[in-house]
Amino acid sequence: MTQPEREQRLSLADIETLARDVLLASGVSLAHADTIARNVTAAEADACRSHGVYRLLGYVRAVASGKADGKAVPVVTQTSPAIVKVDAGRGFAPLANEMARPALVAAAQSLGIAVLAINNCYHNSAMWVDLEPLADAGLVSIGLTAGQRSVAPHGGSKPVFGTNPFAFGWPRPDRAPFVFDFATSAVARGEIELHQRAGKSIPLGWAVDAEGRPTTDPALGLAGAMLPFGGHKGTALALMVELLAGPMIGDLTSQESFAEDEGRGSPPLGGELIIAFDPVRFLGEDAADHMARAETLFSSISQQDGVRLPGDRRLAARAQSAREGVLVPTRLFDELQAIRSRG
Repeated sequence: MTQPEREQRLSLADIETLARDVLLASGVSLAHADTIARNVTAAEADACRSHGVYRLLGYVRAVASGKADGKAVPVVTQTSPAIVKVDAGRGFAPLANEMARPALVAAAQSLGIAVLAINNCYHNSAMWVDLEPLADAGLVSIGLTAGQRSVAPHGGSKPVFGTNPFAFGWPRPDRAPFVFDFATSAVARGEIELHQRAGKSIPLGWAVDAEGRPTTDPALGLAGAMLPFGGHKGTALALMVELLAGPMIGDLTSQESFAEDEGRGSPPLGGELIIAFDPVRFLGEDAADHMARAETLFSSISQQDGVRLPGDRRLAARAQSAREGVLVPTRLFDELQAIRSRG
């Protein structure tokens, strides 16, 4: 019988400090360390462990291997009034997002719609953290990014797609915005990795082994292929994300990202696409009325017994984490402390 994994409780401030220290000790610039630390802390606060401090190990590997440039300074350009581009210089996505956000918000508010294309970045972070600030600015947004190939198409057994997440943000007056962020695979790859670290089996339907057989062994699933959610529908969405966040913005596909990594276990190198809409610019003086209609729709869902809006679980966890802190596996904490001590 598997023994329960030992854990220890840390405040969110402790999490952010730990993350920043680990990154700085690994040769990452302060600008990257700060933005990544905020991102992983937000994930821990929302009880999304697969994107929390566990992800720091991937950042550290990427820099240590020489693949990622932990000191890269993103270059922001505006190629048209509606198109903002960032060359991340093989650095990490959170800093590229943060540097480009003011230009994206200004363009969307001016034109009604604008896009942000981030190229040449290592994406290892929660994407809802990229969209919440846009919703706070009153914008509706869609975010997409591909990954390294790890997911088979429906009916197949060989990986083609990354987990290819899709995120959406919608502002709401006087309350937290409606934001969801999910992989087009049955589960995030990090969830399978965390099950493997904890010595736990995975549910059937998450992955197949290298021979295409269903498996509950996380190691066999990681060596084989993950599965899309929703069968052929998840495959179609994964392909949409792949095309929009890859060839459409001149960046890598998941297969190309996997080949570029050369087996070093770095986060995916590729692109990210965010599309932002300004309801006020679209709707003019009727904007408030139409946004109120959205609130009626939200209420018709959340008022039903046993139903919650996507994202509600994260918001509840966020409030609890602010009060009580979060639990981090002791083994992971010790690994991170060892890296931190090198600084």
